[in-house]
Amino acid sequence: MQYKGRAWKFGRDIDTDLIIPARYLKTSDPVELGKHCMEDADPEFASKISKGDIIIAEENFGCGSSREHAPIAIKASGISCVIAKSFARIFYRNSINMGLPILESEEAVNGINAGDEVQVDTDKGEIVNLTTGKVYKAKPFPEFITNIIKQGGLINYVKQKVKSQAG
Repeated sequence: MQYKGRAWKFGRDIDTDLIIPARYLKTSDPVELGKHCMEDADPEFASKISKGDIIIAEENFGCGSSREHAPIAIKASGISCVIAKSFARIFYRNSINMGLPILESEEAVNGINAGDEVQVDTDKGEIVNLTTGKVYKAKPFPEFITNIIKQGGLINYVKQKVKSQAG
C-alpha cells in the first residue's frame, strides 16, 4: 500500500487526549471525530490538512487512555498514515484494528521536517522524503496486517473472511 502527503510534525508523548479530546467522546461518528483531530495540539489542524497527509511524531505516540476513538479520528480527518519513533502498544493495535497504517522509523522522523512531501510504501517498508530525496526504512507489515488495513480494519476483515468461507 502506498501513501503520499505533506508531513505534519508532533513531539513525544502525544496522548490519546491530545489526538481526540475527551469532550468529543460522546460520539463515535468518524466524521465528527475527524473534525476535532489534534485540536488541543493545533486548533486548526483538521481544517489545514489535505487528504493523504502524514503525521510524523517522536516517541510514545498514542500513549494514555486506551480508546479506539484516537485512530478513528486520525483516519477520518484525512491523515493516511502515522510515522513515529515509537507507539504506545495499545494504540498500535487499535490503529491496525481500525485500519490506520502506522510505521516506526527513528531515522525517518529525524529526517523529515514539517511540510515535507512524503511517500510511504508499507509493502516495502520504505519511506521517501520527496522534498530531500532521502529514503528511510521501516519494518514492512506482515501479510495479515496488510489485509486488515486493506479491508479498512479488523471488523471488515473478519466479515470478509466469514463471507468468503460461507460461499
